[in-house]
Amino acid sequence: MTLLLGSADLTGLVSRAEVIGAVRTAFIDLAEGRAEQPAPVAFPGTGTTQFLPMAATSHRLGLSAVKVMSDAPDNRSAGLPTQRSTVLLLDARTGECLAVLDGEVVTRTRTAAASAVATDALARSDARVLGLVGAGRLAIEHVHALREIRALDTVLVWSRSPATLRAFHHAVSDLVEVVEAPDPRHVVEAADIVCTLTPARLPVVLGEWFRPGQHINAVGAPPRPDHREIDSAGIARATVVVDSTPTQLLKSGEAVLSIAEGATTAETFSRELGAVLAGSAPGRTDPQEVTLFNSVGIALQDLAYAALAVDRARATGIGINTLTAYDTSGLCVTAGAGAAR
Repeated sequence: MTLLLGSADLTGLVSRAEVIGAVRTAFIDLAEGRAEQPAPVAFPGTGTTQFLPMAATSHRLGLSAVKVMSDAPDNRSAGLPTQRSTVLLLDARTGECLAVLDGEVVTRTRTAAASAVATDALARSDARVLGLVGAGRLAIEHVHALREIRALDTVLVWSRSPATLRAFHHAVSDLVEVVEAPDPRHVVEAADIVCTLTPARLPVVLGEWFRPGQHINAVGAPPRPDHREIDSAGIARATVVVDSTPTQLLKSGEAVLSIAEGATTAETFSRELGAVLAGSAPGRTDPQEVTLFNSVGIALQDLAYAALAVDRARATGIGINTLTAYDTSGLCVTAGAGAAR
């Protein structure tokens, strides 16, 4: 049986606290050799579209996952999503396809969970003011996720879009005080924790704005080596922690461009979050230190979410089960077996 789970099935299926815990464990598994996470290699679609197949294996769970992500920037002018993705969850021993998940909820939830894990490990314990550069759905998810690990007093937010800001207010203003900032600089200079959540090609945040003791999550830039949200001076100024060093050096504009400009070296991006969580690498060592989690996103995070979601869906009868068989030519034939619910 292969379980099909769409966005409506996945919304609210597992709690944010559960996802944060699963993502934290996945990072530690990677650091301690219980998971595999190769760097993904993109291939071109048509026009400016790129496809990025992302794969990982959890030996502890006995699962593998492959997410195919499309990055289609030209969709923006047509009012379509610029990123789409699908996640396959596989039995790591037999290769059986256990589930197919729409990637929208998966990606948004696990990305914010990774920021929460990094913030919990690296931000000062007295951090109370969250700053968001970008106010879209990922920003909303970050408010929810970070409230799981810090008692936030205020959220400062900036966006170019008044409509996006209105939607942000509607989504979170009953949870925390929301203050609109006139520009990214005001956000960065006033916040204890900063999350950059824009699909920027050119930096929207400068390192000269950072202040002592701050923690930054650089999240929004797509996995293209010519896109970045933080300038080279900012990367050089901070203690950088990454999700996966090989992926960073291949896909992160913050890494590739700051190295090319001579502001950093590959060693700057060698400290992985899993090692910090496992205690084999230092995190924050001084209250005045600026820490920065450079988040490109890895398939192991998708696997962690998918494992939780599939277990919960099977237990509660959510999703559609399909039957998979093979005809005499070896062709895979899949037929719907009806809704599980």
